[in-house]
Amino acid sequence: MAKIIKLDDKGVEFLEKIMELSGEIITLCDQCGTCSGGCPFITEMDVNPSQIMRQVMLGQKNIMDSKTMWICASCFTCTVRCPRDLDVSKVSEALRQVKLREAIDFIDIEEISDEEAKKLPSIAIVGAFRKFTG
Repeated sequence: MAKIIKLDDKGVEFLEKIMELSGEIITLCDQCGTCSGGCPFITEMDVNPSQIMRQVMLGQKNIMDSKTMWICASCFTCTVRCPRDLDVSKVSEALRQVKLREAIDFIDIEEISDEEAKKLPSIAIVGAFRKFTG
């Protein structure tokens, strides 16, 4: 008997975002493993392509810490072989986009005191914000 998994709101939001960006209906993946079996870079990946699809399906954002999405060469071997006509490389690209859009700020304007702001050259402040904020 199949186990029913219910996603929380954040999991659903993550799944929908990746489906929107990739244009793929990830929930159609039946986990056959054909994408992983044909991938020429599988030996370099920490998570195989079918596991990527599964983790995204389950709304598991920890997949964003995987190096697999960066290793995918978008060679489309997975696409050609997928019996569901899904494109895992597009999903990897969507994951990369989400990761790059996180825009982590390394400095906060609120933490600069008025005294420091008066002493620092304006160009230094502008340059720092361009380099160290998302």
